[in-house]
Amino acid sequence: MLQDKRSFALIVAFVASFLTPFVGSSINIALPEISNDLAINAIILGWIPTTYLLILGVLLVPLGRLSDIYGRKKVFWYGIITFTIASFLATFSFSGETLILFRAIQGIGSAMIFANVSAMVVSMFPVMERGKALGITVTGAYLGLFLGPVLGGFLTASLGWRSIFLFNVPLGIITALAVSKIKEEWKPARGESFDIKGTLIFALSIILIILGLSQLPDINGALLFMGGVITGTIYYYYQNRTESPVFDLSLFKNRAFGFNSLATLISYTASYPLIFLLSLYLQYALKLGPAMAGLVLAVQPLTVTLFSSWAGKLSDEKDPHLMAAAGMGIIAIATMALAFFKSSIWEIALLLSILGFGFAIFGTPNTNIVFSSVKKKNFGVAGASLGTMRVTGQLMGMAISLFLLNIFIGGTFIGPENIDLFVMCTRISLILFSLLCLVAVAVTWVGKPK
Repeated sequence: MLQDKRSFALIVAFVASFLTPFVGSSINIALPEISNDLAINAIILGWIPTTYLLILGVLLVPLGRLSDIYGRKKVFWYGIITFTIASFLATFSFSGETLILFRAIQGIGSAMIFANVSAMVVSMFPVMERGKALGITVTGAYLGLFLGPVLGGFLTASLGWRSIFLFNVPLGIITALAVSKIKEEWKPARGESFDIKGTLIFALSIILIILGLSQLPDINGALLFMGGVITGTIYYYYQNRTESPVFDLSLFKNRAFGFNSLATLISYTASYPLIFLLSLYLQYALKLGPAMAGLVLAVQPLTVTLFSSWAGKLSDEKDPHLMAAAGMGIIAIATMALAFFKSSIWEIALLLSILGFGFAIFGTPNTNIVFSSVKKKNFGVAGASLGTMRVTGQLMGMAISLFLLNIFIGGTFIGPENIDLFVMCTRISLILFSLLCLVAVAVTWVGKPK
């Protein structure tokens, strides 16, 4: 009976982990089509994925805390419902602003989902099986990333970009029905209070930092960024004086948890914008259609999908710190190579496959390290914290990309007249992200317990 419950939980986690990465990666491949249809310039276009990530970054930790108090399964189920409704409404977007609004609602649903997926899985599996279970869950996420560009390109070319959002609706309904059948509920912090004031301070800090980064080097961007840093400092001292803080920063005093969470932040800062930039590069610079561009970009998540479960199982048997550091080193090399060798789709596909292998070697062992470094009662907060590191990293990466786009081409449409500037922007971005990956290698290794 216990084994059946675990298998069913893995199926639900697999499908839920598939949904949101799928819509994210499929939307990236559809961005040029969306720009043409809704007449959106490069900066507004960048905010379609960034708004979604911003909402995720703001809500993941508070929703992780709420889930520990009121029930992880309950919050997870409401998240699936919210995400499904937002996906349906997004098909009726008539402007860039309305699409960004529905992407924000999707972000709310996704935060409710991601705050609980890993915590629900690790709550049902013993330590020696946890890496394998997380590997299967991560495989679902990367399968979504793999099928996103492929199906997204096909759907965009044949039915239009709106069909991408509609594709998520039946999957969301099926997942919601499946979650309702799970009898278990987890409320490890039942009866404890929820820190509303701390949540608002924490959320304001993230919003100001990301808005500031995206608007640099403008003076308003600098002021917003400084305001975010000041607000974050206020939160740091505030949470030390609160009995039940929404984000307990004392977890980061744990060497393995703190350094490997930082490695996660850096890795996603460096890796997430690659697909956004390469999607535009393939379609604007190499003149590929959305379907072919999707096939090329799918190489990376396909490779991760193929190797994630194996890497998760291996991390139960070998030194996960060594695996994570090696994986990040591979990512750094492949990213630097992409900066100089991307004149043909075959070069890009080969380097993306190497990149994907590096992600597989890094991702699951890193997650295993983080969860294995905390007590079971902290799984909810740890999962939400790790998710926040990922999303904050993605946000910072997108903010850096928007910053560089703003410098090189400004608020104009990408076209023949500025394609050389866009290519230069892409190259500089990749070099910078490669250097960040090298920093993540060092941080991962320093995080190994002595």
